[in-house]
Amino acid sequence: MSRTPLRIGLSARLMHSPPPELGFPGKTLQYLEQSMAHWIMSHGALALMVPTIGEHLGLRRAQISVRDYVTTLDGLVLQGGADVSPTTYHEDPLRPEWSGDRIRDLYEIELLWEFVIQGKPVLGVCRGAQLINVACGGTLWQDIAEYVPGAVAHRDGDLYDNHHHAIEFASGSRLAQIYPKVGGGRVNSIHHQAVRELGADLVVEARSVGDGVIEAIRWQGAGYLFGCQWHPEFHSGNGDLLDGSPIMQDFLEAAEKARA
Repeated sequence: MSRTPLRIGLSARLMHSPPPELGFPGKTLQYLEQSMAHWIMSHGALALMVPTIGEHLGLRRAQISVRDYVTTLDGLVLQGGADVSPTTYHEDPLRPEWSGDRIRDLYEIELLWEFVIQGKPVLGVCRGAQLINVACGGTLWQDIAEYVPGAVAHRDGDLYDNHHHAIEFASGSRLAQIYPKVGGGRVNSIHHQAVRELGADLVVEARSVGDGVIEAIRWQGAGYLFGCQWHPEFHSGNGDLLDGSPIMQDFLEAAEKARA
């Protein structure tokens, strides 16, 4: 009998004020980015978006809980998207446009820790990596270009995912183990914020070449929490960039072990 595919939850991106042309005035949209779902599915797992649970929508937690969702899933991927709100790590936004999405922060942090409590792995991509750091008590640079002296460009609005830079793996890291023949590689770079102070029990797995900006982190606690600042799901078919498959395979292997 064939084994049931792993069920991987995807945290939702939130659009609080959809543009009028979408036809949802006054509503909040919850959605996922196609490449992320396909990256998971291309490795033989099911991708299932996890909606928020909001009492203001008439849904009481007595009816359904985050615990109920996590019980049915084998792992969690935290998508990219809006900035993490500085208020979530007890700072004020230095500019209004850096206020981020506090509602999404709280929803994803609750999800993250419920997966950890149930012994199931969590993978964070871009914003997801930043959220892992903040959930563990760390802080962020609110803008790399303005606050990190000598930083290379980490975002280009015109090039988007075609903007690349090199990273190097930390010696002895898990990344160095799953990429045994290389010491790093080129990755896309679509972020203006980054890990500043590491959260509790987190270690650096990769840094940007040239400025040392943290590009990947891993939790040393009793569970699987890994975050990378680049988007491995956008690397498919581009041989010049670091292959994203080992990251997904490592995550799914952890999910399989947790299921056993």
